[in-house]
Amino acid sequence: MLTNRHYILDDEPDFVHNYYERLVLQEALNQSSRIQEGDREFLADVACVALNRLPPRYIRHDVDMTFFMSPQDMMEIEHKVSAAVRDALDYVERRERGEEPALAPVEASLSGTRASKTTKNKATPKGKESTENKESTETSKPVKTSPKGKANKKK
Repeated sequence: MLTNRHYILDDEPDFVHNYYERLVLQEALNQSSRIQEGDREFLADVACVALNRLPPRYIRHDVDMTFFMSPQDMMEIEHKVSAAVRDALDYVERRERGEEPALAPVEASLSGTRASKTTKNKATPKGKESTENKESTETSKPVKTSPKGKANKKK
């Protein structure tokens, strides 16, 4: 820990959670009559399989995640959660029947995060380098090696 502060977690057990947990639980409830009837063991199995197919997004408040997302990002998340739950339901049910189901590969990244969004580079006039290009060429100067094996930076 970074501080010597003692944290009492009993006061607020959900003060940090995975954003997808509530979405997965709700989607599983929507998709499965067995879960609607109260089969908590089945719900737990389905939720675990579905959550392991989604990237973790730990937050304090759901608004922390949704504030930075566009409507398209929200739709993408909704579709990925729905597909993860659908695949998990099929997987758990097939395992219960004694089959050996395989889950399809999953794309781990979602575009609904600020860090994954690309920024547009400004167009530079012909013959002029952008500051990004100058910085990268200045920091990557060739290195000469002397006969004794010592590296000398070319100036």
